[in-house]
Amino acid sequence: MHPHLLIEAQDRLLRITLNRTEDNGVSDSMASALSQLLLTAHERADAVLLRSAGPDFCTGRVRDAGTTPPTAEAYVRRDEYDGIFGSYQAMRGAKVPIVGVIEGRCMGFGAAIAALCDVSFAADSARFNIPEIGHNVMPTMVMSALYDRMNRNAVLWMAYSADFIAAERALAYGLVSQVVPAAQLDAEVERFLGLLLSRPRPALLGLKEYLRVAPRMDEQGAIDYARSLHSMVNTASAMKKKAH
Repeated sequence: MHPHLLIEAQDRLLRITLNRTEDNGVSDSMASALSQLLLTAHERADAVLLRSAGPDFCTGRVRDAGTTPPTAEAYVRRDEYDGIFGSYQAMRGAKVPIVGVIEGRCMGFGAAIAALCDVSFAADSARFNIPEIGHNVMPTMVMSALYDRMNRNAVLWMAYSADFIAAERALAYGLVSQVVPAAQLDAEVERFLGLLLSRPRPALLGLKEYLRVAPRMDEQGAIDYARSLHSMVNTASAMKKKAH
């Protein structure tokens, strides 16, 4: 699929590892390949685990080697970023839940995809920032992933300051779901994955579908959609099996 992505299918879990260890960045081609994996993950798995070979989760977006230098024409240049924006859409649109594991630095694009994971675990030693403005780049690419994940004041403080924040503050801001001591991170992630994959597939798909669609509806629409999805999922044969 891509030399900087490691892929392992393990029963009902698809493990994807970012493996650009020379700088822990994510290139545009990596982002595009990740999109394809996520949008088809439901064909072979019930959940995705996304992490990095480390030591950092992601230090941001990097251009692929050998690509044409960016054009000065803004309308033409806009297409250059489709791989990044497409990966955000793929994370939102993936049918199965995505579980993220964050260690080390989580910067720019890394912060975006960490927030877009459906459930995320950060080591207590992890650090997060949005560094773009320090390079005279407006960070609206990252902000397009964060605007409905974090409160406005937190997003703007991170974007304006470019300061790193600790994992506990990232939890308070809504960037991650859980903060775990680094020594216990793998064990806690595996415990949760075992719990997650013990759930019926229709429930895994239905929960993500509802939270992808309902927030864009008005109140009555969200209620009616919940009623319909509730009836549809709870009558699925897989929901009738006894829990382990």
